[in-house]
Amino acid sequence: MHPNAVMLALVLLGNLMLPLISAQNAGFVKSPMSETKLTGDTFELYCDVVGNPTPEIQWWYAEINRADSFKQLWDGARKRRVSINTAYGANGVSVLGITRLTLEDSGTYECRASNDPKRNDLRQNPATTWIRAQATISVLQKPKINATDQIVLTGESPVKPVTLQCNLTTAHTPHRESFWVKNGLEISNTRTELKHTSHRIVKPRADDSGEYMCVYTFDMAPNANATIEVKAKPAIHGHKRSENKNEGENAMLYCKSVGYPHPTWTWCKMDGTSYTDIDNSTGRFFITIRDNYTELNILNLDILTDPAVYQCNATSVIGNTAETTILRVRSNLAPLWPFLGVLAEIIILVVIIVVYERRKNPDDIIEDDEPAVPMKTNSTNNHKDKNIRQRNAK
Repeated sequence: MHPNAVMLALVLLGNLMLPLISAQNAGFVKSPMSETKLTGDTFELYCDVVGNPTPEIQWWYAEINRADSFKQLWDGARKRRVSINTAYGANGVSVLGITRLTLEDSGTYECRASNDPKRNDLRQNPATTWIRAQATISVLQKPKINATDQIVLTGESPVKPVTLQCNLTTAHTPHRESFWVKNGLEISNTRTELKHTSHRIVKPRADDSGEYMCVYTFDMAPNANATIEVKAKPAIHGHKRSENKNEGENAMLYCKSVGYPHPTWTWCKMDGTSYTDIDNSTGRFFITIRDNYTELNILNLDILTDPAVYQCNATSVIGNTAETTILRVRSNLAPLWPFLGVLAEIIILVVIIVVYERRKNPDDIIEDDEPAVPMKTNSTNNHKDKNIRQRNAK
């Protein structure tokens, strides 16, 4: 046989054997975990599998005490409360989520994975072609909590205290304690073992507004909570009153507010006697918004068109607030102005001195060729002549 033919045959054989050598059975990297939830809550189960080729993932469900009656779950099932999101790459990753839980959602949820080519052959035993990982979801009736209705802070004077209250009326297991939370953070010194709990705001201001929750803990059940919204008109407490920049530079104006709910932000510029709205369509103005904070960035400042009064507006369902910032744009020669001013003063002073010297009286000027000693008068010469004549007469 020709040597080249032998080499080609070996290469072809190696290519045929490569999938067999690199093949890897499906295996779990992350399995779903059992949880206990309350009615109305949401749960998510994660399943991460590895294998070559990448395994297919399916989700199945069986009611409690009926492990032999699994049914496959599909995205959008149970009146669109079920969502299944699966992605395939080097691994296969799938997330099963169910919202607005009911007592009937309790049961065993199973993640199945397989990369067996015959996995969907009905003649094959699924127990041998699919690997499985199970999680038990227990859904309990949510305790009943009577809570204060939403409160709107009016800002009227004098300021009146506000009291938030919750009362645990029905629970299937004894509660351990309760505490208060504002915007996701626990409020210190609010833990109590009483079913009736309250939180008092002595002098409520806009920054006291937010989403409050009374949280009850249980030994044998998940935490239960009730939400109370304390709303207030936005109040802008952080902004630049003025900004000085040189032409060609960039300017950043900002506003920050307190108040709940978070406002809708807009920016405008005063043109003459009216304001013109600003958006991101010009290519030089860029607006950034993050909850109770906004920025206006202006690129490559123009000394003729950009100096103006700029206004940020915060608007919510409770009310609106606005603040202004004055933007000044200086010429690039502005740093030289102090030096030029001093130079002009020196020139003027020199001119004054020269003019003054030239206007002085010539009699006040002593010529260099005149003798420094005083001149003799004619009377002195006459005395000398007289003395000479007297000596000659003798």
